[in-house]
Amino acid sequence: MKKKSLIKLFALVFVIFTVATILITGGMTYATQTTSYHEECITDMRRITTSLVNRIESEGTEFQDLKNWYKEHPDLVQVPVDFEADLPVSRDAFNAYVAKNYPGKVYGKDITLYDLDLEGQRLYVNYAFERWFTEFFNAVDDFDISYVYFIYPESEADLTMNYMFDPTMETTETKDGRVILKLGDIVYEDPSIHKYMWEAWNQGETQNGFDSLDNEFGHVYTYCVPVKVNGEKVGLLCSEISVDYVNSQIMSNGLMQALVTALVLIAMTSILYLLLRKRILERIVRIEKQINEYSDTKDPAVADKIIKNAGEMDEIGRLATSFGKMITALEDYMVNLQRVTAEKERIDADLSIATQIQADMLPQIFPAFPEKKELSIFASMTPAKEVGGDFYDLFLVDDKHIALVIADVSGKGVPAALFMVIAKTLIKNRLQTGESPAEALSIVNNQLCEGNESQFFVTVWLAVIDLETGDGYEVNAGHEYPAIRRGNGKYELIKTKHMPAVAFMEGLKYRQSEIHLDPGDRLFVYTDGVPEATNANNELFGNDRLLAALNRNPDAEPSELLPSVKKEIDEFVGDAPQFDDITMLGFIYHGKGDE
Repeated sequence: MKKKSLIKLFALVFVIFTVATILITGGMTYATQTTSYHEECITDMRRITTSLVNRIESEGTEFQDLKNWYKEHPDLVQVPVDFEADLPVSRDAFNAYVAKNYPGKVYGKDITLYDLDLEGQRLYVNYAFERWFTEFFNAVDDFDISYVYFIYPESEADLTMNYMFDPTMETTETKDGRVILKLGDIVYEDPSIHKYMWEAWNQGETQNGFDSLDNEFGHVYTYCVPVKVNGEKVGLLCSEISVDYVNSQIMSNGLMQALVTALVLIAMTSILYLLLRKRILERIVRIEKQINEYSDTKDPAVADKIIKNAGEMDEIGRLATSFGKMITALEDYMVNLQRVTAEKERIDADLSIATQIQADMLPQIFPAFPEKKELSIFASMTPAKEVGGDFYDLFLVDDKHIALVIADVSGKGVPAALFMVIAKTLIKNRLQTGESPAEALSIVNNQLCEGNESQFFVTVWLAVIDLETGDGYEVNAGHEYPAIRRGNGKYELIKTKHMPAVAFMEGLKYRQSEIHLDPGDRLFVYTDGVPEATNANNELFGNDRLLAALNRNPDAEPSELLPSVKKEIDEFVGDAPQFDDITMLGFIYHGKGDE
């Protein structure tokens, strides 16, 4: 049974390999031949269009006058279906009319189209149309392409083209029973399909590419060249060539090559299977059987059996030997794993306790000061690991002053959490002695620098606000800019001057800035885990998204605002892991006596 399953897998791999090889070789053949034919087609179409454009432009304004007269008198232009046979008749009729009505004058030398009377103009235009139709058809035969036609924009705004010369025109019958071509077919040309046609007209330059069309005339390539007279665009001369037959030939060649490739692969793979069956397949089956025996019995003695029956020390022999050694190593690993698992469970229990201790150190009961009607406040901290390095604090310095602190210790995990505990305690102790924010941070900075062998530092935003007047002082020690909302306005960042982070360098003297809040003003402070939250595409949440989240519901209480911001961060990050602690604090100043 094992041998049969391996053979089936071998056959499946062969089928996939064969099909992939056939598709790749057939595709490469088709692409190569198609590319070659494209180049040949574009060369032929470029030659015919360039030749005819040169002949048109060599007549100077004559062709432009012909087009203008046709636009003025479309009903007077009557080209018979057998225009090539009728051409001598039209030429003789025009020459006779000129000789009779303009004796001694030579057309093109002494007189031009608009020097003639209306009947003379009509005779010349019909003759010229038949002449150009004849030249177009002769050019098609010379270059062995489908057909050539001349068009000009009827309305560039409506994206329509007037087919002035087109051998595929419909026919109509005159009152005297003659069958003539129905000139001036106006067609909407979709720029998405006729890209190079419109680019040739709009830019007035010959394009390197051509349009590929599949319509009622078959699969064709269209190549257009702008016609200019004295630098002015007159229209486009376009040529088309059919590729349906060539595509079928290319497809037949690809299928034939795929068939030959399949036969060769089948023959070679069969030979390969007969050669490798005993040397590889049967040995692999034997190794699998012995490994299954160990899986069922868990008998370490099977390892010696596998090594003994490994055979030649080729790749399979070395694999069998490795399996035998791996079984022996696995027995040792299981013993060690039990010991490590027990240790890990103990560490996890300690981390769980540490997480709870850290959470208990931060203010968790809200509203924090229910007796204080001057303010509303809420804060939250979501660590990236079991314990984090962010912290916030809010406490009354005295009966009329509140301190707001938010900070971020460099690093994460237990070491950062321990440093956080020290920094939080020192900052609170200094502020409760009545020191200003700048004085407190200056002293705490020196205290934290002592014995800081791990070179931790902490960014801090600290403010002390008078609850009666709204006046206060704030210090920004390398922290994120806070956001403030004045009255009924929008949340905006307060970009005050930064000072270095605390514990970064001993002896720093911190400077504080004045801050004033009017009743109704709001503060939002946070750590860098908010703007630097990263999604699976390595995009940052950023300050713009943060401000947008704040201003989506600016009147929300802090207890509602912070969860809504956290929700938008989570939706932005998606399944990406959280790399940094996310800590936020919201504060509303109501003013003294404002309920």
